[in-house]
Amino acid sequence: MRIPPEEFEALVEQALAGLPEEFADLLENVAVMVEDEPDPEDLEALGIEPDEELFGLYQGVPLADRDTFYQAAMPDRVIIYRGPILRGCDNRRQVIREVRDTVVHELGHHFGLDEDDMPY
Repeated sequence: MRIPPEEFEALVEQALAGLPEEFADLLENVAVMVEDEPDPEDLEALGIEPDEELFGLYQGVPLADRDTFYQAAMPDRVIIYRGPILRGCDNRRQVIREVRDTVVHELGHHFGLDEDDMPY
């Protein structure tokens, strides 16, 4: 599947724009970024096997784990990986859905949700 980088980034922006307002308001200090491929060190740290793909990654401290002394020097980051998503999808409709699902999944980690608690 081929989608130009600019168009892929627009799909990520659309996914963010489609979030319910109550969630969007809680994303003040979260940077959502698109990268082509995950860092090999991140894959190793997460135990991702060479034949597996990582579509997205949350880096930060979940809201549920923060206490009154928490001060963020840097924003939390959600990274959406273009290459793995495009390799994992057969058509544009699948890409749109996977981008949306991956954005929601990684933001779910920001809100403190575990894999089993994700909204889909």
